[in-house]
Amino acid sequence: MENGKQRGQLVIIGGAEDKEGECKVLREFVRRAGGVKAKIVVLTAASSRPQEVGEEYIRVFERLGVANVRVVDTRYREEAEKPDVVKEIEQATGVFFSGGDQSRIISIIKGTKLDAAIHKRYSEGIVVGGTSAGAAMMPDIMIVEGKSDTHPRMNAVEMGPGMGFLPGVVVDQHFAQRGRLARLLAALLLEPAILGFGIDENTAVIVDGDEFEVVGEGAVTVVDDSETTYDNMDKLLKDEPLAVFGVKLHVLPQGYRFNLTTRQPMASFCSFPFGDR
Repeated sequence: MENGKQRGQLVIIGGAEDKEGECKVLREFVRRAGGVKAKIVVLTAASSRPQEVGEEYIRVFERLGVANVRVVDTRYREEAEKPDVVKEIEQATGVFFSGGDQSRIISIIKGTKLDAAIHKRYSEGIVVGGTSAGAAMMPDIMIVEGKSDTHPRMNAVEMGPGMGFLPGVVVDQHFAQRGRLARLLAALLLEPAILGFGIDENTAVIVDGDEFEVVGEGAVTVVDDSETTYDNMDKLLKDEPLAVFGVKLHVLPQGYRFNLTTRQPMASFCSFPFGDR
């Protein structure tokens, strides 16, 4: 893992985050993006209803005290090349990807001037967040789609290029709610990643340097296949079941941490409020 080379933070949300109550997960995104002084840009490329989704996040972030919230609505790839769109990112302290279809994020934004601007600002220290589809696209290789109600097998999941904010991992969202352990295992075996993050709804992984912290009401399931002793990948046909020995699994609720370099979880010994240390 080479996360230490990046200066920014990632807030990776498993979807269905609270937008009406305490908003613990979105509150943490705002806090890390600068609090009431934050300048947040919401990207709605993944959504089939971008105007409605954009307005919803404006309302939530403004309720949390952010005066400067902008929506960048790129429905077509050429819109992600416009100078005014790039300028919005250059002035932002936090960029937030909405949910929807992660393939739309890739087809509309990846490889554009907007993409380059976000990565540049991330390397300079801003916070990049995303929920659901906006979480799935965080790695360099992402889950495009796949069945949840199945055992691990070769055709259980389709993989494709991600946005590359968190290389070397695979992220799956709505994890416990949709029973996605089997497809995360299949994804890890199909791609050269060594860690899989299964993030429950209204729960986030907050990546800062070589560590992440869990925030929210659910848990994060970390699957580590770096020390597996056997798999049957070289013997399978497309629809046949996968076998694997020696996979490590960690379940981390709120407050627990994980070191991405040592691949070791860390217990929580305190119960500070969100954002405190």
